[in-house]
This record gives sequence, C-alpha cells and structure tokens, in this order.
Amino acid sequence: MVTVADVEAAHERLGDVVHRTPLDGSTTFAERSGAAAVGLKLENVQRTGSFKIRGAYNAMAQLSEAERERGVVAASAGNHAQGVALAGQLLDIEATIVVPEVTPAAKIEATRGYGAEVVVEGGEYERSYEHALELAEEENLAFVHPFDDEHVIAGQGTVGLELLEQDPDVDMVLVSIGGGGLISGVATAVKAYDSSIRVVGVQPEGAAHAKPSLEDDEIHVLSEVDTVAEGIADARLLEKTFAVVRERVDDVVSVSDADITVAMALLTERAKTVAEAAGAAPVAALLSGAVDVDGERVVAVVSGGNTNLTDHAELCRVGLERLGRYVEVTLELDDWPTVLGDVTGAVERAGAELDAVERTRRTAADDLDRTPVRVAVEGSGPDHLYEVVEALDELDGVSVARKSLDTRV
Repeated sequence: MVTVADVEAAHERLGDVVHRTPLDGSTTFAERSGAAAVGLKLENVQRTGSFKIRGAYNAMAQLSEAERERGVVAASAGNHAQGVALAGQLLDIEATIVVPEVTPAAKIEATRGYGAEVVVEGGEYERSYEHALELAEEENLAFVHPFDDEHVIAGQGTVGLELLEQDPDVDMVLVSIGGGGLISGVATAVKAYDSSIRVVGVQPEGAAHAKPSLEDDEIHVLSEVDTVAEGIADARLLEKTFAVVRERVDDVVSVSDADITVAMALLTERAKTVAEAAGAAPVAALLSGAVDVDGERVVAVVSGGNTNLTDHAELCRVGLERLGRYVEVTLELDDWPTVLGDVTGAVERAGAELDAVERTRRTAADDLDRTPVRVAVEGSGPDHLYEVVEALDELDGVSVARKSLDTRV
C-alpha cells in the first residue's frame, strides 16, 4: 500500500514540475455551510487544469529507459489525458490517449496540444479503458493507469501535503471520488500527519459506487453511470484504491447533479473560479448539507476546471435556477412586438435582468390570437422573481402562460 514516504518522494520529484496551487478561503461558503472556516484547494489552476499531472508525471518519471522509448498509453475522460500528455512532453515520451465519446472537446484539443495522439473509442470510459489495455498489449506500450497505481496515487497525494502546509489546523478534507486515486493519495498524506483529520469522499448520485463498497467490504461495480460530472463517472474502485479508501477514508457521501450545478454557479460567482462538475462536487457536499461541517475547519479540493465554456454557462444557469434566482416565463402578447418594450421596462424597473427573449411557436394550448414569447429573467432570489412575474402579468396586453421556478411562482 502507498505510504507517506512515497508521497513525500513524489513531492520532491514534482517540485519543479507542478504549481503549488493556492488554498483560497471563502467566508461565503463558511457562512452558508456553518463551518468555522472553508478553504478551497484550487487544483483547477494547476498545469493542465487539474491535479492529474501530479500522478501522471510521478509514474512516468519512474519508467525504465526501454519503456520510455516504446511510449505509453492511457485511458481518460479528459484530465488524466492531459496529465499524461504533458508529462510525455516534459519527459520526451510518446503518449497515446484513449478517450470516450462524452469527453468535452476542450479536453481533447488540449490533450492534442501537448503532443499526444488521441483515440476516441467507446460511449463511456469503461470501453475506452478496455481499448487502451488492448493497445498496450498489442504495441508493447506501458499503460499509465488513471488511478489504480502506487506511483499515480503517491503523486496525487502531494495535494494533501500542500494543503497541510497551507492549513495545518484543518479538521476535514472533502475530495471527489471517481476511481479513487486522488482521495487515496490525499488520505495517505493527511492521516500520516494527523489521524484525527476526517477525510470524506464525494460522489455524484449517478456514480455512487464507493459507499456500498465500504459497507459491503468488497468492490461494488455499477452496471451504468449517469452524471453530469464526467470526470468522476467511474463504475468502481479497483484493488489498490479500494484498499486505501477502506483503511484511510472516514466516510463517503453522494450529491445530486443539481447540487453540483449550484456549487458550480456559486464557485464562479463568489469564489471567482471556474470548476468543472467533478471539481465542484466537494463544494456541493459542503453546501447541500450532505456532510456535517458545523464548527469545523474544512478544505474542499476543487480538483479541476477543464470544461467547455458553453457547458459551464449552461450548468451555472441551471444552478441559478435551483437557487431560485433564474426563471423562464412564457408570455402571451396582444401586440407583438410593440408590447415587448413594456415587458423590458417592467423587468428593469423591478431591478432584475432580462437574460433572453425568444418568440416561440404557437401550440394547441396557446391563444391563437396572441403571440407566445419566452423570456428568461435573473433576479436576487425567489421572492424577487415572484414580484417580477407578478409585474409582467399585470401589464396591459400581457399574460403569463407558463413559467418555471418554485411552486409558488
């Protein structure tokens, strides 16, 4: 099993390779969660945009000369791909990366930008993983596992060493779990420093395999995964990570995709940081109440920020809707587009922001003498948006036909 000495050796090896990422305090998140203090370990600003370069480089730097000459292959949903690709560039090792079809285009292009060959294979990660193993055997390439490897785990554990240096009084560390490499490394470092520090894993409900694995004391394999957090959409732990998680992780909780979108929105707005869904999961656990942090000093590891901007914007919009700060309303207008100016004015007078206006197709449910128009409005909260919708409904020539928000609106 990986030891803290392995993590410390990796720390030395990575000294001039990776960034010492900031631990950013958040008063807002502490107040919202009831924690005494909240720190955000911002691995989203790490080289390649995630923690993965740590483990990839640590593993590849220890390959034999013959293995380096033949090259490496890896399977990844995106972040490990970039870590292996950059490590290959730095170590002069040719890298082939197999990614599933769901991998965001931004991650694929970034991986190619580091000089790796990218092969898209499989609708989900499991098939990509199988194909990478096939390539490793057929072409005699070293396989760089994304998580179930002692050197990879040790490299990821350097995140834990850093956050302990930055906040030695931390009580709890929240870490996303996909295959378990990051939390295995972090838990190894943290528990060696102080066994009383709680290490809690976070998974999306649609990929929650770790908790039943711990409860049954055997690896639980999901038949399918379904989550917006593609970076942690793994179906299982493997032997090495399961052994570490079982011994050194205190608990595992799950969060909904909706909780994750709220965390993404608030990280962007309040912490001024872009996190992908997998990176936002620990903050989702913090804010949703999935874990009791009352009076605790908590560090949430924001593990990555590699996301398509359009996807990020859309998920943040969903998060705002879940917070009751965004509403879509279908209006019926008597005199289109003249009355539209009245709609715009009413939204502005109410101190809200008109985000979108779209004339929609009439349906059998609509009044055929009136024009249906969809408007999207952002406000400060449910009460504010309720007032905006009421003001729109009171305009001459305007009626509210359909809306979304809470049941009251």
